[in-house]
Amino acid sequence: MKIIILIFGIAMLSFFGCNSQKKQKDNNELKSNEVSNTIPITKQNYAHAETARNYRNWAKLGANDSIVHMRKLPPRGKDAPTVQMNDDTFYSVVIAETINGNVQFSIPESDIYVAVQVVTEGGHGQHYVVEAGDYDLPVETNFAFLIYRTGLEKGFEAAHKAQDKIKTDKIKFGTYKIANYDFEEVEEWTARLTEETSGEIFKYTFPRTSKEINDLHQWNLENANGWGGSSPEVNVANLYTNSVLLDGSKSYSTTFENPESRFFTSFTAYDKDRYLMEGVENVNSYKWEENKNGTITINFNGGPNAINNIDTKGQDFSFTVRYYGVSQKVIDGKISPEKDIQEIN
Repeated sequence: MKIIILIFGIAMLSFFGCNSQKKQKDNNELKSNEVSNTIPITKQNYAHAETARNYRNWAKLGANDSIVHMRKLPPRGKDAPTVQMNDDTFYSVVIAETINGNVQFSIPESDIYVAVQVVTEGGHGQHYVVEAGDYDLPVETNFAFLIYRTGLEKGFEAAHKAQDKIKTDKIKFGTYKIANYDFEEVEEWTARLTEETSGEIFKYTFPRTSKEINDLHQWNLENANGWGGSSPEVNVANLYTNSVLLDGSKSYSTTFENPESRFFTSFTAYDKDRYLMEGVENVNSYKWEENKNGTITINFNGGPNAINNIDTKGQDFSFTVRYYGVSQKVIDGKISPEKDIQEIN
């Protein structure tokens, strides 16, 4: 009897051992298949892949299931879900499935700035709207990424109240599936493209649809440096420009005519990877001080007595100028603070 039990026990151990080995083999094969089935990144699909990476980052925060409100300023460094976020507004984000090719949303009545940008799966800001009301807009992809920007001109509490008024009852949630891109490779592409522009002034065009792309490399550079930016439209949407990468141990200034953006203008410093820096604040037209002749001077690392100063804490930086509701004279190139930056001795 003992011999039978012993033989049975050995057989069972052998069975479970083989079964465990089989499971491990199956798991290894599954992982191998997952790796081999990832979509490689090319210049043709980079913008879509970078967009999927941003959708994924916000889906992790819940934006595929309900609206995600950021109630404070964005995280610093690569903890931020999106590159080159601003310090002028709170973000609220939705990933929505289109219905019959359209996406529906609303902007609440408010006494502060509230805008919605509709970003396609290709990374295009197909629509940018700034007036309160209900919207039913066509989108060229099956899903849309809605970026609500709520202004901070009257403080955090006023912004929170405006965010709470946003309705999502017409939005179809929960159906977005993340494409199986090699996201490590996406990040490598993003770093390489960002590095390419560090030594030059960079102006964004952000074509609204895939049909409007006339320079694929430029489009890829725009996604790497500032995914989710808007296409300029006088008095409605925004124009963005980046300076060259500057030495954080030196002081700089730029003086320019008031750009007269319909809503506001802002200057924000970023690290070499285009992320916000810890302890570094921006300057915008709600709080900047004008010179006696009406021009504006922005200083960088100019010391405690410098007007409109942005202290980068010794870190190398570039700065982005954002014109919210850009004026025609800015679009015409008559105002270019990034071109007139001067080192202060």
